[in-house]
Amino acid sequence: MTNSEATATPHSGGEFLPKIVTVLREGYGLADLRADALAGLTVAVVALPLSMAIAIASGVGPERGLYTAIVGGFLVSALGGSRFQVGGPAGAFIVLVSACVMEVGLPGLILATFLSGFILAAVGALRLGTYIRFIPYPVTVAFTTGIAVIIATSQLRDAFGLTLPGGEPGAIIPKLQALWDARATLSPGAVAVAAGTIGIIAALKRWRPHWPGMLIAVAVAAAAAAAGLQVETIGDRFGGLPRVLPAPALPDFDPALLADALPWAVSFALLGAIESLLSAVVADGMTGRRHRSNAELVAQGLANIGSALFGGFCVTGTIARTATNVRAGSRGPVSGMLHALFLLGFMLVAAPLAADIPLAALAGVLLFVAWNMAEKEEIWSLLRASRADAAIVLVTFLLVVFRDLTEGIIAGAALGGAVFIRRMSEAARLDRHLPGDTGDGGGETPYDAATQEGDVVVYRLRGAWFFGAAATLGAVLDRIADRPRVFVVDLSDVPFIDSSGARSFEVLARQTERKGGRLVLTGASPEVRRMLLSQGVREPHVAWRARIDDALAEFQRPG
Repeated sequence: MTNSEATATPHSGGEFLPKIVTVLREGYGLADLRADALAGLTVAVVALPLSMAIAIASGVGPERGLYTAIVGGFLVSALGGSRFQVGGPAGAFIVLVSACVMEVGLPGLILATFLSGFILAAVGALRLGTYIRFIPYPVTVAFTTGIAVIIATSQLRDAFGLTLPGGEPGAIIPKLQALWDARATLSPGAVAVAAGTIGIIAALKRWRPHWPGMLIAVAVAAAAAAAGLQVETIGDRFGGLPRVLPAPALPDFDPALLADALPWAVSFALLGAIESLLSAVVADGMTGRRHRSNAELVAQGLANIGSALFGGFCVTGTIARTATNVRAGSRGPVSGMLHALFLLGFMLVAAPLAADIPLAALAGVLLFVAWNMAEKEEIWSLLRASRADAAIVLVTFLLVVFRDLTEGIIAGAALGGAVFIRRMSEAARLDRHLPGDTGDGGGETPYDAATQEGDVVVYRLRGAWFFGAAATLGAVLDRIADRPRVFVVDLSDVPFIDSSGARSFEVLARQTERKGGRLVLTGASPEVRRMLLSQGVREPHVAWRARIDDALAEFQRPG
């Protein structure tokens, strides 16, 4: 990590500094520019067919995928908090975008993208990016795999060349039923193109991993279509691609459309924040660098605003393109900016050739992406890890596939939080402190009412004492306080206490006092003591002592 990265602490203001500034301050020479140009070209070759395929799968024209990759991709790299993040349209958004288009149309999609940009920028400006990264790992794995399943099913129609007179349903079960009912319209040419595309990409990935497999496969399919193969192409469905970017324009702010688009904007912002920060974390793991999460979210927000102004849709950091960027030798954000400029050059020069690209070829590209996107080994590992992790994975996956992405993430995160609370509660212990104990646990035993003799009993509390642990062990404390005696509780192994845990001690102190006993607290850290005092745990209801020995010397009867 560089000095400038290390000094960008959450309170220094540097957390919002774009990484391009850091890179330029460190010194950026011609050799760096050459490396970034090569990396940018490599990423652009991957992004060209992928951007069009994602746009078509999302229910919009392929040109809008290019607008998103060019404008949004440039802004993500120029303003972002990650050195290597590459932005553009993402497969994770296919389900949301297509559903949004069906409900509010293209103007509503552009408005929702525009609004989501402001939401993302606000989340970053309020320094909430750190909290988004706390989403449990089983949730991210399940939601990524669920999206992969949805992407794969969304490409079956074009991969098999099926004709659906009534349109394609959005929900997965009706969709599969409609596809099965239309099996008589299967096109052998489309099946051949999709299978050939997947085969070429897989073969090149294995034997020529540095070759642009997706672009080569799509080019071969386009050449076959131009030679007379009967398959539906981009030109057949969408016409020719424009050769220039459109003029920027504000979206339609009709009040009714605004009300309809706002919920979609919130969903776009939530998913975009998760996807972009997950991608940045992957890049950090590959490079040993450290991204600035809040700067990244602000950049993602501005990129979505810019994308909407040019007629694009949701943009986010993408793991596939970011990983390609790192492997291609990127030195910093310039490679991502150049990737966007290369895409603009491709559009200016080669837009007419895109009309011959078969839709089945782009479906094959996305089927291959979906297969690699599904975290099969991780899912299987989590299902075997524990019943709690398996429950989180299954709930998230099933809700994402059969209900809604946002519902799946929220439900999975809530379930993960509940599991964490239960595990932390189980980790809290109340052990009896026996004579001769040195503090390492060797002389302590779990609570047993039968062993409670004498005028002074000493217990050591271990672990975080919060509402979950207080509910679990509160009854134990009540039973210990049943007899009038001096009750010493050592808190030296309590790293944290919340208001619920502190309140339980206030109740315990009054209960002990009412029965003629005395509660003595020892070893509390300043933070723990401050919380206890704030909840009324103070003299004369309790006695505070620094150590157990001090309490015993004062309260234990001699002999």
